[in-house]
Amino acid sequence: MKIISWNVNSVRARIENIKNYIKDSAPDILMLQEIKTQDENFPNDEFKNLGYISYVFGQKSYNGVAIISKHELVNTNNNFIKDDLNQSRIITAELKLKKKIIQMINIYVPNGNPVDTEKYEYKKNWLKKFISNVKKKIQKNSNILIAGDFNIIPEEIDVHDFKRYENDALGRLEIRKKYRELINLGFKDVYRLKNKTKQEYTFWDYFAGSWQKNYGMRIDHFLISNSLVENIKSININKKPRSKEKPSDHTPIELEII
Repeated sequence: MKIISWNVNSVRARIENIKNYIKDSAPDILMLQEIKTQDENFPNDEFKNLGYISYVFGQKSYNGVAIISKHELVNTNNNFIKDDLNQSRIITAELKLKKKIIQMINIYVPNGNPVDTEKYEYKKNWLKKFISNVKKKIQKNSNILIAGDFNIIPEEIDVHDFKRYENDALGRLEIRKKYRELINLGFKDVYRLKNKTKQEYTFWDYFAGSWQKNYGMRIDHFLISNSLVENIKSININKKPRSKEKPSDHTPIELEII
């Protein structure tokens, strides 16, 4: 089974790129972030015509997450945490894989910049609530998959110039510690598990030729609970969509589980 995580930076603006990606890659499930549209304006029919069911938690012009699936999912939920600003940042659903029921959690973590502002405090509080609820959830179901745009650079190897981001909301030590705290609940960062020293990125800014210079960062992640490690077949960062015309500034991460 192929599960994709992709911050599409507006599902309607990128719909042709997304459809072409689906035709090329034939994913079973797409976990999309930053869809930037309300539920009623989501292109459900475009995905339905390709054989997918859409589960959407949208918001006008900003944020928003969705799960697009070939298979019917159960227990979809938009209330995993109480968001102080009522932003659309998490959607969850359950997937059956053989005898396992997997809790899928699709997230779009606040950016948090500029630091030392209310935006940064919002990010910290959001992560605190999220980690607390994951801790409760994993006690009830040990099979959890978390994917999405974390807006966190886990390690120095995960960005082209770490010094530049040491005091950024994506790279500050206390934010990276939150990522480690989450992993310590019983998860593996799948990409780093399979690629100990490889330096690849999932995001390149639109400015200053970042894509052409490969000035990127790895801020989109798949975390999988220890009980599911045996189900991992492969993990891949697919850079091709980032090179297309009118691309998202993120590119898909592809997880295969068996």
